[in-house]
Amino acid sequence: MNDRMATPWGQLTLARFPEDPRDRLRAWDASDEYLLTHLAEQAVPLSGTVVVLGDRWGALSTALAAHRPVQITDSYLSQEATRANLARGGVENGAVRLLTTQDPPPGRIDVLLVRVPKSLALLEDQLLRLAPAVHEGTVVVGTGMVKEIHTSTLKLFERILGPTRTSLAEKKARLIFCTPGTAPRTTTSPWPYRYELPDGIGTVSGRTVVNHAGVFCADRLDVGTRFFLQHLPDGKGAQRVVDLGCGNGVVGTGVALANPEAEVLFVDESFQAVASAEATYKANGVPGHAEFRVGDGLAGVADGSVDLVLNNPPFHSHQTTTDATAWRMFTGAHGALRPGGELWVIGNRHLGYHAKLRRLFGNSELMASDPKFVVLRAVRK
Repeated sequence: MNDRMATPWGQLTLARFPEDPRDRLRAWDASDEYLLTHLAEQAVPLSGTVVVLGDRWGALSTALAAHRPVQITDSYLSQEATRANLARGGVENGAVRLLTTQDPPPGRIDVLLVRVPKSLALLEDQLLRLAPAVHEGTVVVGTGMVKEIHTSTLKLFERILGPTRTSLAEKKARLIFCTPGTAPRTTTSPWPYRYELPDGIGTVSGRTVVNHAGVFCADRLDVGTRFFLQHLPDGKGAQRVVDLGCGNGVVGTGVALANPEAEVLFVDESFQAVASAEATYKANGVPGHAEFRVGDGLAGVADGSVDLVLNNPPFHSHQTTTDATAWRMFTGAHGALRPGGELWVIGNRHLGYHAKLRRLFGNSELMASDPKFVVLRAVRK
């Protein structure tokens, strides 16, 4: 959906990435509007180094482009949306510096604007990374929808940066105001987190998992992935395997251990996830060849070049439930697979992925099930 957002500095035409005419979700929400209105009405000085952390689709960075902000995001899709929205607005290339959550942050931050993420762990990790660059005069303002801001959110700001309060709610959005103090701040992060896998889950039994903050179920093995690991194909005979939406990479690592001859591509749109997958793979001394790529699914992978795709697709985009990501992943897998190549998918029963796979591949076979999950296989004809 391509739409216009009114800001105190004029209207912006914004869209999510990748653009899809069927997608009716906007590229901003009331929390973005609330923050921008506050900055203008309070004449907040946007001088020095302005950092925008967690911008969802580039609405904040595009609106503030004249102040040459630094955007920090964990999302490849958000970064690409920002690039497209800046270009759409005629903003000069380089006006906004685009960094990932894995890049070294600026050495000094004078204004810190935080779009509160869904993951409290990611917020903690990033505030700890940025804390050394925050000084007593730094303006810190967070924003989010009311349902995204909890007591634990405010306690994080308070513990890491300084005294924190919130605004009244407007259009179900709220602002966070934090005043950095002069007291020494704790900057030691508990992330990345490591743990050992349990027995009984195939080739990765007893192996090490490494999770950076923000990765799904970062402190334990989730039940869906556990079930998938128990029913993975061994990948024998497959030359090229893709762990699509790899998360911490435990699924692709399992196949790599079973078939050291395979080349495994780990791909995710999260910079934190791909860093986790690479760390997990290396921590286990897996033989063979692997590639780690941050990107939009299988975009850029040659048609017919893959033998096996493994996929546990998300069904949320931030706070919104949607099957758009899963459909895009299935479509990408269909194109990347060679004839006879297989897509293995795990999903909750109620999501009805079998119908989507039959529509796209012409077939779908139930490989395993329990009361909550199904493992499906689709073969490209």
